[in-house]
Amino acid sequence: MSLVPKIPMCPEGPHFSKLAQGYWRMEEWNMSPQQRLSFIQQHLELGITTVDHAHVYGETPCEQLFGEALKLEPALRSQIEIVSKFGIQLNRSSDTNGKVSYYDCSKESIVKSVETSLSRLNTDYLDVLLIHRFDYLMDADEIAEAFYQIKKSGKVKYLGVSNFTAQQFSLLQSRLDCPLVTNQVELNPLNFEVVEDGVLDQLQQVNTHPMAWSCLAGGQIFNEQSEQANRLRNTLMALKEELNAQSIDQVIYAWVMRVPSAPVAILGSGNINRINTAVEALKLCMSREQWYRIWVASKGHPVP
Repeated sequence: MSLVPKIPMCPEGPHFSKLAQGYWRMEEWNMSPQQRLSFIQQHLELGITTVDHAHVYGETPCEQLFGEALKLEPALRSQIEIVSKFGIQLNRSSDTNGKVSYYDCSKESIVKSVETSLSRLNTDYLDVLLIHRFDYLMDADEIAEAFYQIKKSGKVKYLGVSNFTAQQFSLLQSRLDCPLVTNQVELNPLNFEVVEDGVLDQLQQVNTHPMAWSCLAGGQIFNEQSEQANRLRNTLMALKEELNAQSIDQVIYAWVMRVPSAPVAILGSGNINRINTAVEALKLCMSREQWYRIWVASKGHPVP
């Protein structure tokens, strides 16, 4: 029996596992293809079936590393929901010659990015394609046309966004005849702007679950020596004891998933023991007072 349940991301959308495995750091794990495959199999056994990728992750593309592992056991593809993202064009050259990284959500870019991701991942379709960042030159009608084309071809099943404001989400949705199935946003006790700027309110309104990235703030909560981080650590340690949690990681995941839009939390570790610890966070029941205690610790002042 799976420890991690699945939820519908929106009324007409796909079902994702309540925790997703992020692969943006896969290049740093220094695993062989067989070790990567074993890791995938281990988190699938826990019920973590949703995996998060992006076209730009890794000097050696993380999609490619994942695809090499999947090629060893192709039957696993039917057990996995693959999410990938497009739109960021990185200039990684040390000799930039004045050129910069930029965003490109043109039809040509979308189609090319999908083809590249499919080739790297050794699959013939993506479950969900996300626009990685809002492109200030985005033509919503052009994106709708591109998505219609790639969906009709069977190469992408659903479309979503990442790091969009509520207004940007609404703009794109107004041009589509199918729902955007998620908005992947940063959410952690050091940065919870989306709790206050209307992004999560909008998703709750349209019955759509966000995906939460950087839940542990890239380790800042554990390592940063600012007053804010110190207050948070003290509060998280106290709540760890109250909730009988194994670690403050678990308390943070419980805090993230406590918001009413019920985010799917993305895990970033390649250590299966840490993944097991995160899974146990699903058992924690955080009260309103405990959730707000973390809010107060982060803000440094009581609620208004």
